[in-house]
Amino acid sequence: MNLRLLCLIGWLTSGAALAMSAGEYVAKAGDCAACHTAPGGNTLTGGMKFPTPLGDIYATNITSDVLYGIGAYTFEDFDRAMRQGIAKDGHRLYPAMPYTSYAKMSAEDMRALYGYLMHEVPAHPVANRESDISWPLSMRWPLAVWSALFHEDHPYQPEQGQSAEWNRGAYLVQGLGHCGSCHTPRGWAMQEKGLDSKAAEFLSGAELDGWYAPGLRGLPPDEVVALLKSGRSQHAAVAGPMSDVVVHSTQYLSDADLNSIAVYLHSLTAVIPKASNIPLAASHSLEAGKQTYAMYCSTCHGDEGEGSDYVIPALMGNRVITADNPLTALRVVLEGAHTPITQQTMATVMPGYGWKLTDRQAADLMSYLRGSWGNQAAPVTAEQVEAARALKKQ
Repeated sequence: MNLRLLCLIGWLTSGAALAMSAGEYVAKAGDCAACHTAPGGNTLTGGMKFPTPLGDIYATNITSDVLYGIGAYTFEDFDRAMRQGIAKDGHRLYPAMPYTSYAKMSAEDMRALYGYLMHEVPAHPVANRESDISWPLSMRWPLAVWSALFHEDHPYQPEQGQSAEWNRGAYLVQGLGHCGSCHTPRGWAMQEKGLDSKAAEFLSGAELDGWYAPGLRGLPPDEVVALLKSGRSQHAAVAGPMSDVVVHSTQYLSDADLNSIAVYLHSLTAVIPKASNIPLAASHSLEAGKQTYAMYCSTCHGDEGEGSDYVIPALMGNRVITADNPLTALRVVLEGAHTPITQQTMATVMPGYGWKLTDRQAADLMSYLRGSWGNQAAPVTAEQVEAARALKKQ
C-alpha cells in the first residue's frame, strides 16, 4: 500500500474528517489557526504575538481578503511563501513561520490548503501589525542568508525500507505538524538543530517562549494517540501551549494518522540520562517538599504520585516532571493548568499555588517530585522558581 493511498484511507475513515474538506483537514493538521488567530479575533486574521530574541513579531492575516490577507496570491505565490518563506511582494518571512517544515508538504496538500483558504475561509479586512523589531535588526535581507544556511527546500521523500504507516507519520511530524518547531533545540542562529530523524537532537526537547516542550522520541504509541486526541492519556496530560495544539489541530486527525504519528515517534531512539550523573537533593529539602506535597497535592495525585487513570496525571514516571528542564512543571505548580476541551473530553482543572508557596517551598516541592517514586531528576533551586514566576508577568 503506497503512502498516498494510506493517507486517503486515513482521512476517509475519520468521523471528524468526513465533515470537512481535504483542504480544511490539511489546515487542521498544519495547526494554522493556533498561530494565525489572536485571542478574541476572527479565525485566521492574524495578530498573535510571538516573542523572539530580537523583539516581538505578529502572525499575519491569511484569509482571502485582498488588501490585508492573501486574496491576491496566486497558487505559485502561496507555494513560494509556504516552501521558501518569501511573501508575494518579495520580502522574507521570519522563520517563526515554520516554512522549513511546510517545505516538506506534498503538492496535493499544498493545493488543497490553498483552495481552502481562498474559497472556504471568510475574508476579513483585518490589518496586519508590524513587528516590534527596531531598525537595523528589522532588515529582512539577512533572512536570505539564514535560509541558505539552514533551510532545505524540497518535499518529503518516503524512506525506503520503512512502512507506509511510518512514512505517513514522518511526513506529518516533520512537515505539516511542524513538531520540531517546539520540541527540537535551537542553535546559535535560532535554527532547529535537526529537521528529521537523522539528527539525534530532533524532537529531543527544547525551551521556547517560556515553556519547555519535552522530548518526543521513543514515546509509547498508545500514549501518543491518547494525548493528541484528547489531551490526556491513562497516566499523563498535556500542559502549556500544547493544549492549544490539541484544541486546534490534533483532535481532528483521523485515527489512522494519529497511529502513524505514534509509530514514527516510537521508532526514534530516546537519550536517557545516566542516574549516576544526576545530583541528589539535600535530605532537609526532600523532607520539606514531602510535607508540602502532603498538604497540597496528595489528595488528587495520591500518596505515591499515582494519580487517577485518565483524570489526574500520575507524577511517578511523568516525563514533564523528570525533564532535564523543569520549567513547564514549575509553571504548572505556580500557575495551574487545565486539559483541553475537545470533542471527546471536558477539561480537568488544576489550581495554581504560586500565591501560597514561597520560592523555597516550591523548589523543595519540585525537588521532592523529581526525586521520589523512582523519578530520577536533578533538584530545583529557588532561583529557578523565581525565574519561572517572572514569566507569568511578561
